Amino acid sequence: MIDNLITSIQNPKIKKLVSLQQKSAERRKEQLFVVEGQRELSHCIEAGFQIDTIFYCPALFSEGTTIESLLPNSANTRCFEVTPQVYGKIAYRGTTEGIVAEIKEKHHSLASLKLKENPLIIVLESVEKPGNLGAVLRSADAAAADAVIVCDPLTDLFNPNLIRSSIGAIFTVPTIACSSAECISYLKENHIRILTAQLQDSHLYYHTDMCAATAIVMGTESTGLTQQWRTAADAHIRIPMLGQLDSLNVSVSAAILLFEAVRQRNAN
Repeated sequence: MIDNLITSIQNPKIKKLVSLQQKSAERRKEQLFVVEGQRELSHCIEAGFQIDTIFYCPALFSEGTTIESLLPNSANTRCFEVTPQVYGKIAYRGTTEGIVAEIKEKHHSLASLKLKENPLIIVLESVEKPGNLGAVLRSADAAAADAVIVCDPLTDLFNPNLIRSSIGAIFTVPTIACSSAECISYLKENHIRILTAQLQDSHLYYHTDMCAATAIVMGTESTGLTQQWRTAADAHIRIPMLGQLDSLNVSVSAAILLFEAVRQRNAN
């Protein structure tokens, strides 16, 4: 471990960190992303991601916490202590927890996905808002879903807003980005039933069997799913809308449908 105190927000290492936080092109170029917070970093390490650099502020640690206690295997990790002023510049959540890390990218793929018997998968087509994807990942973790597959994504999977809103679930649930065509082919080849959430030509979700291998597929709130998913589906399902509006936030819909699958499976 190398401890060098950084006292200026103009330090090149701080400028690089901020650039990684703000620019997806920089994340792709450097193949690094940023994780903030002790809980999120713990999930990241447990998932097998490799730390590149740590920035920490001991003044913000809880009593009895040290960098060694947070990173017991950090002997070969580049660590830089920063002042509270610098930490305030690099932290999204202000002066909380006192640790930010640059992490080396690692991507899951459909080929590497290990499925148990009767897997439960969430598929999102063209999700745009990192906060929505993060919230879906939290529900997927709570329901012990096997994977979240993001088709034709409009946000990168290492967006700091996504990591933050998922509170680390991006690391606890295998999350894969691919095209819709690739995903449909994978689900068909593995005999995973495709249930598309849509208002048209659909049945109430709680009347649909979700005990077998199941992929629940949802589109954007504005345009819904594309025709290729509607055509590929084994069944179309909907959540009853009893008010005047005709849509729910995608993360709310995902939670409802995931826990219906959990209910059915626990009842059998």
